[in-house]
Amino acid sequence: MNFRLFTLAIICMFLNTGAWASELFIPMDAKSQANHLKAYGIAYAAMQQGIKVDWLLNYKGGSFAMENDKGIEELCKQRGVSFEKVNNKQYAAIVKTVTSASFNGQVVKLEKAPKIAVYTPTNKEPWDDAVTLALTYAGIPFDKIYADEVLAGALGKYDWLHLHHEDFTGQYGKFYAQFHTVEWYKKDQATMEALAAKNGFKKVSQMQLAVVKKIKDFVTEGGNMFAMCSATQTFDIALAADGADIC
Repeated sequence: MNFRLFTLAIICMFLNTGAWASELFIPMDAKSQANHLKAYGIAYAAMQQGIKVDWLLNYKGGSFAMENDKGIEELCKQRGVSFEKVNNKQYAAIVKTVTSASFNGQVVKLEKAPKIAVYTPTNKEPWDDAVTLALTYAGIPFDKIYADEVLAGALGKYDWLHLHHEDFTGQYGKFYAQFHTVEWYKKDQATMEALAAKNGFKKVSQMQLAVVKKIKDFVTEGGNMFAMCSATQTFDIALAADGADIC
């Protein structure tokens, strides 16, 4: 009799699929997540393996959810990323909350791991570029590219381009007044002038404008670009100054 009851209980458990963990839930709020940067890397790693990821905008800091996978679960443990296992019923309730009219959120389906390029000079020290530091720590792969690669048409290989603190006007950044006599500044200026000459330009500003136009074409054709610091202003200034020597 006990054996029959045990067998019946097992059958009922299999029939009740809602009782089994089916989703790996990665919270992103400050209270629940131990390592936010590496959590982004987990979402990227899942997409690399063909696992579709739900990005739950505004839900617990913009949490992630995906099919419960042993490999991803183990990766979370290795990288110190907090996660939970939720069953079908629990996850359906989360989705209902996020998609409700009273909640300022959305479920975004992430299906493809983008190929990322970071526009950064080759002579920069690792600590000069917070973007490459963050991506490396998160475990998200990327390529470093600069003027040579962009002018040669390399952007077509990428889905996402990140611009850090580049001065696309060709004026070597905002540090002239304070550092123009310092050795590192003079070295950076000489490096940029040599790079411009190598690519057939008389001035750095001319090379930077050509780079900006290549990036503009990349975005126009569907590429994603994220700019920060001086790149946000100088990109547009370079385009606006086309035909004038603003230097």
